[in-house]
Amino acid sequence: MMQQYLRIKAEQPDMLLFYRMGDFYELFFDDAERAARLLDITLTTRGQSAGQPIKMAGVPYHAVEQYLARLVRQGESVAICEQIGDPKASKGPVERKVIRIVTPGTLTDDVLLDDKRDAAILAVAAGRGRLALAWLTLSSGRLAAKEVEPGRLASELARLVPSEILLPDDFADPALAGLKAALTRRPAWQFDAERGARLLTEHFGVHDLSAWDIQDKPLVQAAAGLLLDYARHTQQSTLPHVNGLALERDSEYVLMDAAARRTLEISETLRGETEPTLFSELDRCRTGMGSRLLKHWLHHPLRDVARRQGRLAAIAAFIENPEAVRAVARELRAMADLERIAARVALRSARPRDLSGLRDSLALLPGLRDALAGAGGVLAELAERLDFPPAPAAQLAAAIKPEPAAVLREGGVVADGYDAELDELRGLQSHSGEFLIALEARERERTGIANLRVEYNKVSGFYIEVSRAQADKVPADYHRRQTLKNVERYLTAELKAFEDKFLSASERALAREKLLYEQLLDDLAPHIAELQRVAMAVAGLDIHASQAELAQARNLVRPEFAETWGIRIAGGRHPVVEPRVDAFIANDLRLDPTRRMLVVTGPNMGGKSTYMRQTALIVLLACCGLYVPAERALVGPVDQIFTRVGSSDDLAGGRSTFMVEMTETAQILNNASEHSLVLMDEIGRGTSTFDGVSIAWSVARHLAEKVRAYTLFATHYFELTQLAHEYRSLANVHLDAVENNGNLTFLHSVEDGPASQSYGIQVARLAGVPGSVVNAARRKLVELENAQVATAGQGDLFASLPPAPEAPAAPALDRLAAVDPDSLSPREALDILYELKKLSA
Repeated sequence: MMQQYLRIKAEQPDMLLFYRMGDFYELFFDDAERAARLLDITLTTRGQSAGQPIKMAGVPYHAVEQYLARLVRQGESVAICEQIGDPKASKGPVERKVIRIVTPGTLTDDVLLDDKRDAAILAVAAGRGRLALAWLTLSSGRLAAKEVEPGRLASELARLVPSEILLPDDFADPALAGLKAALTRRPAWQFDAERGARLLTEHFGVHDLSAWDIQDKPLVQAAAGLLLDYARHTQQSTLPHVNGLALERDSEYVLMDAAARRTLEISETLRGETEPTLFSELDRCRTGMGSRLLKHWLHHPLRDVARRQGRLAAIAAFIENPEAVRAVARELRAMADLERIAARVALRSARPRDLSGLRDSLALLPGLRDALAGAGGVLAELAERLDFPPAPAAQLAAAIKPEPAAVLREGGVVADGYDAELDELRGLQSHSGEFLIALEARERERTGIANLRVEYNKVSGFYIEVSRAQADKVPADYHRRQTLKNVERYLTAELKAFEDKFLSASERALAREKLLYEQLLDDLAPHIAELQRVAMAVAGLDIHASQAELAQARNLVRPEFAETWGIRIAGGRHPVVEPRVDAFIANDLRLDPTRRMLVVTGPNMGGKSTYMRQTALIVLLACCGLYVPAERALVGPVDQIFTRVGSSDDLAGGRSTFMVEMTETAQILNNASEHSLVLMDEIGRGTSTFDGVSIAWSVARHLAEKVRAYTLFATHYFELTQLAHEYRSLANVHLDAVENNGNLTFLHSVEDGPASQSYGIQVARLAGVPGSVVNAARRKLVELENAQVATAGQGDLFASLPPAPEAPAAPALDRLAAVDPDSLSPREALDILYELKKLSA
């Protein structure tokens, strides 16, 4: 047996081998030691090898899924080795083989998957200064690819969030540091374009790859071919549900780098949690399919306005027809995960309850179509895609019991009346009770033993039980089967014949049931593509209906789109913050060719970051074709979203907080275009004041002068507000606050013009900084302000700069400058106030 084990293990050297022995999967040697540590199971020994005890650990086969889930979460891969030979016919060890390989990126079982998250596997091919990425979601059958610049790898990994990455063994990139994904190295020769093209053409059954526009993209061919080959190896299957390849291009989507996705907390908070995020706030889907598709939409905002409008029109149609929303919601609550069931049917790993769920879900489709009767636009298209052939649906309904057993090996899966031979075999088992009752009555009468019993159990089989006190009355044709403390158990020729027939019927019924189940999977296989189409239509309906409900509950509006440059938002709100505060203050935003950059000032905690992020999230939602939290939103062309917000370091990569800040800033300045949305928050705060102001000033000037993007630039360096005099397309806005008797009240409203101060010391007091420290800070602030006045202060920072354009004459300011407030009487002060009002009119 150990020779067999070592031979199979040699074929899977880099993964744990679960070797089936009876009711357990056993692990040996180093695998046993590793599994015991990872799973917290008992490590023992059995036998010896080269004079040393063989380490062994095991898990019960009926609970294997929970152990696999724990291993996969830790990035491990597992080869499942099963008995495939007949123990009765085997001489020596029963024949075994690896029937499945479970890796973090190739999961298909529900118990191993998060129903709201796809587990994708990605392959990276490199050459001639370019990268090609190919990714596959095995649980849905979606295969896609893309060519990217090497510097974009981190952004793509943040977008796709793969569970496993296949890499050439000689490939290195800083973007791989700190990833949660499992990294699987493959020999570089496997990333060969000719090999990849051959694997792809063989899989799709085509002469060339022109149908997917990758015939002249060797790196894409290499990555996609290797990925497909790896997936087929792990599943021991031809992957019939992978029936196409989508080539993605940057021009399809509004791009976001890793920093933007992290800062905007689309589906993961800055702390790595799943809520509260934009996705968790928007997700009201009734199905896992809908939730996963919604998450995909949020990470892939569209540039195509027509596609956005199609999604918005579907949501609007549901808003106008609340009865349709209720009808769709009612049907979807009982809908199984058709997308993943279709994949398991294709991989022949579908369990009985998958098929019963599929049967019940197909029966819901007519109700969904009825709910959409008379609808137009996208809803009509989705309704058409809900059509499924009646024949396989009827076959499922007839073949599977209403409540089948959890696993096929227990029987009780195929419905009564579906197969005459199975019904006959089951009849032999179901009528056994009647036979035993009749036999017991006859034997009591024949023997005169009143307490004689005829019974059955799985250990002893059928037997006649007689108390030891009555044993002298037992007929000669009784053959002793078992002696217990107070009873004797016997077998007769008649009972033995029935037992053979009964047990044979049980085995034959289970074998027949397995055969019928396999035939059912064969019959469903040609309809996999139709099932996938229906699943996508259901997911789309789920999103549109749930977003219509959310739009009405949260007072969301349909965004508008313009062909000209600009973003205008009236009464904008933050979709994640608003539900968590008592009275959210809505704010407006205007960016147009005369107002391309807003320099945002105001106190800490005043709402600058919230205002900036809500702008980005409103634009993101509009580009996804979803309703937005505002009174009105008009969005012009947007190609990318960039953010430089918050402070974080990268110690593993050897980068300080300031280095990370400057790296992200460089990324924006080098890649942003006129149609990019840029959020910059507190640039230059990680270094000295003079350095920081200088960097922030030069970055702001570059954005205003060279990039000319949609820009929100938050800062505490009030010197930057002077740029509004230099650039007509730059405007100052601030978040307001009021101080009264030392108490600070944040108004959270955006007003034109720069802020008067930062209120940093007041915020420190609110945060609980000791009073002695706050008071010392106040004294130091006065000291520094007096010193600044004495030395012309930080005005010297810009002494070498070209003079700002002369401000227009302001008679009111000139008159005010001539006033000595200490010498005025109340009456004179009131007169001057009226005079100033006239001068400023």
